[in-house]
Amino acid sequence: MTLRSWGRLPGDAAAYERWWAERAAALPELDGSLLAYGNGRSYGDVCLNGGATLLHTRGLDRFIAFDEASGVLRCEAGVLLSEILDVFVPRGWFLPVTPGTRFITVGGAIANDVHGKNHHGAGTFGCHVRRFELLRSDGSRRLCSPGENADWFAATIGGLGLTGLITWVEMELKRIAGVGMAIENYRFNGLDEFFSRNATAEASHEYTVAWIDCLAATPRGIFVAGDHAAAGDLADVPGKPGSLPLTLPPDWPFSLVNGASLRVFNQAYYHRPLPAQAVVHYEPFFYPLDAVAHWNRLYGRQAFYQYQFVLPMVARTALDDILRFIAASGQGSFLAVLKTFGHLTSPGLLSFPMPGVTLALDFPNRGAPTLALFERLDAMVGAAGGRLYAAKDARMSGEFFRRSTPRLSEFMPYIDPKFSSGFARRVLP
Repeated sequence: MTLRSWGRLPGDAAAYERWWAERAAALPELDGSLLAYGNGRSYGDVCLNGGATLLHTRGLDRFIAFDEASGVLRCEAGVLLSEILDVFVPRGWFLPVTPGTRFITVGGAIANDVHGKNHHGAGTFGCHVRRFELLRSDGSRRLCSPGENADWFAATIGGLGLTGLITWVEMELKRIAGVGMAIENYRFNGLDEFFSRNATAEASHEYTVAWIDCLAATPRGIFVAGDHAAAGDLADVPGKPGSLPLTLPPDWPFSLVNGASLRVFNQAYYHRPLPAQAVVHYEPFFYPLDAVAHWNRLYGRQAFYQYQFVLPMVARTALDDILRFIAASGQGSFLAVLKTFGHLTSPGLLSFPMPGVTLALDFPNRGAPTLALFERLDAMVGAAGGRLYAAKDARMSGEFFRRSTPRLSEFMPYIDPKFSSGFARRVLP
């Protein structure tokens, strides 16, 4: 069958799907390669293995143990972050790091070493993993932690699923008082104001992020800072938001995201009523797009690319040039997320974040013009010493990936010879 990634790009090659539900079982003996497939929320081909086998790991969905005193959870790798939240938020625990969707597996969070709005204080997801079991194609099983098989631990965190199959994980949760988030909102005009707001907010808030209007001649946006609400602030928290399923069919013929709709949306979003302070449920703060099922279908049959890069802070002036170039191209994005990464180092060899500023944008797939835009953006990001996020990528060149991944040579010996992906075949030497 054809399992697509979240970008739903045309041409995804069919794969042989094998359901995986017993962590104690041996890996299947196959002629071709294999790859773990969690919930398919990577945007490009890092979760795909066209023409070969995908091990569908959602069957590994069991909780194994939980220490109420320390918050240490052991669970199988196919458990979704949403399932952890559903069980443990009512008990006063939350994820230490979470990306912009809760519908990813724990194994996928490790393989891509995901980051969140609190990177400046908490680092990546991998910083809070205590240990895991790695099953290799030769049948060996390794317990990996900072103190045991530490080299395999480092290679697997952010290792894009190429070192073997993670069967179970032990990770740390964090204490919270309840479901509320105390947030502050600010409009900003220009990147100087963004960086000033961000520096102040990071010194006193756990979470920071900004939406930016990438079509504006002068970058403008909305900056949000937040913290888990204290017990005394929880009385007015709205109830848990409901789901708003999108009814567009999977093969909707055209994109609803275009130049005209983007300008209308960005104008309305920037000028919408905005409380300076509020207490909200955690779901719309962390996962605004999860409220719309299958929102990726908005882009129609030709689907979309996400382009996320990070630049070192010393090259932040290049961000202004990049935003001006995107605005001039007319190929903007209504989902444009801007934030900074702190100095906490991930344990993963290939982890994406580095100290600096990161921008994530969605682009409707317009074929050659879109790819030409990305080629130009690659040149600008590369010249500034930046890199792209593999979990979001569907087209970067191998040359760019190898040049911008300084620890790739250290990682290569740990690749399992039977594990591969479309991304790996495209970019690895």
